[in-house]
Amino acid sequence: MSSQSDIYERLKKVEALFARAGTAGEAAAAAAAIERLKAQVGKKPERNEEPLVELQYSLPDAWAVRLFFAVCRKHGITPYRSSRQRYTTVVVKVQSSQFLTVVFAEFQLLHREMMGYFNETAEHLIRNVMKSDGNE
Repeated sequence: MSSQSDIYERLKKVEALFARAGTAGEAAAAAAAIERLKAQVGKKPERNEEPLVELQYSLPDAWAVRLFFAVCRKHGITPYRSSRQRYTTVVVKVQSSQFLTVVFAEFQLLHREMMGYFNETAEHLIRNVMKSDGNE
């Protein structure tokens, strides 16, 4: 059986095909393919899949928390915080290997890009707008 991420990727491609279908026949074929893929997504997991575990992450700032929530929700995962947890602590209940290789890897990449963008913006503001070199 294909992994969930493979099925979602195929589903995105078929939905794009459906959106730009030129004839009624192409649209009908794409719609049938979409239904087959959605049925695959809805199937119960095989018995040999790893169990769900709770993973807890302590993120550095509010921007990282927002990005983490967005990436998790994009992949159909519902992150949460228990009562009395810090705002920057987030918990997810997932299959750990798949989560680490797909979702968390994407989060790390996006977080690095976001921090680079923030640093470039801060440097620009300090040098050009405030006319300072920013040294202490």
